[in-house]
Amino acid sequence: MADGAGRGLECQKIMDGKASNGNGTKNEIPSCCLKAKTSDPEFEAKCHSTVVSGWFSPSQTCSGKSGKVVYFNNPMWPGEAHSIKVEKVLYKEKSEYQEVLVFESSTYGKVLVLDGIVQLTEKDECAYQEMIAHLPLCSIKSPKNVLVVGGGDGGVLREISRHSSVEHIDICEIDKMVIDVSKKFFPELAVGFEDPRVHLHVGDAIEFLRSTPEGKYDAIIVDSSDPVGPAQELVEKPFFETIAKALRPGGVLCNMAESMWLHTHLIEDMISICRETFKGSVRYAWASVPTYPSGVIGFLLCSTAGPPVDFVNPINRIEKLEGADKHGRELRFYNSEVLCFAAAESDVIILMQMHSAAFVLPTFLRREVRLLRD
Repeated sequence: MADGAGRGLECQKIMDGKASNGNGTKNEIPSCCLKAKTSDPEFEAKCHSTVVSGWFSPSQTCSGKSGKVVYFNNPMWPGEAHSIKVEKVLYKEKSEYQEVLVFESSTYGKVLVLDGIVQLTEKDECAYQEMIAHLPLCSIKSPKNVLVVGGGDGGVLREISRHSSVEHIDICEIDKMVIDVSKKFFPELAVGFEDPRVHLHVGDAIEFLRSTPEGKYDAIIVDSSDPVGPAQELVEKPFFETIAKALRPGGVLCNMAESMWLHTHLIEDMISICRETFKGSVRYAWASVPTYPSGVIGFLLCSTAGPPVDFVNPINRIEKLEGADKHGRELRFYNSEVLCFAAAESDVIILMQMHSAAFVLPTFLRREVRLLRD
């Protein structure tokens, strides 16, 4: 390799003479030598304006774009990029609101991208969809009426459908193209639309909520995009006040709440607004989703005044709901089953489950977000 590039990455089979062709010249790098392959550049990276092949790539340019840098330009995570190798672009169109892109990746299956931001992949969507739905729904008894804001891929609907007590599910999604594309390319998520309890409303969620009777819903799940541009309204006080009015006493909200590694100021602002707006409980939880910025995503859970809600300890255990953990398909991430461990020296019983563990927050987050110290 020129100028010593890749020094120390040579394949041992080549170095010890076991991979020569007999006349002293080296064969191609054996497939076993992953270390050496990491220094082999992709000369023909398949690219889209914001999707480039490779992992954790440096700033790159895309051919035909006049050397335009395609990374490090998102205000939600400046200076960072996580790229996924693109095998084939399956769909790319502009809707009235955003660019909708679907591609086949080499390791995460099909990927849905809106305006250059990964929304979901087939491999890890289960973590987000299951947690945003079951953290709130397993925290209250027998939810009956549920609203989903956003969620046009259908994944949240699929998870709500596991709860047999639910009688009516409204979903308000502004972009019909997202729904249509999901039905075509992501049938495992869009199956949620097939439930007869689901009632689809295509339009603006804020207007929809303003016309909603007070106290209509037991739970509202906000599966929104990042709060940039028009979506900024979805993390401001008037929006949360409208949601609170639409919830019954003791009703619950679960709102996507960004990454604790990147957005502590935003998280603090959201918690502050929600503590002023919701007179019950306000808690922050998180889950691991590898293809989201920083690899984690947060959830803000709030309840209105009324019957108290303990978000940390679920009372509507999904494993106790007949067939719920296998409805449509088996749960892949969420669980509320308690695993007990006895600490030998102190005889302390430790209870562990995915639901409660989501509310265990790292020390740095408690320090940086003042309201989480209470």
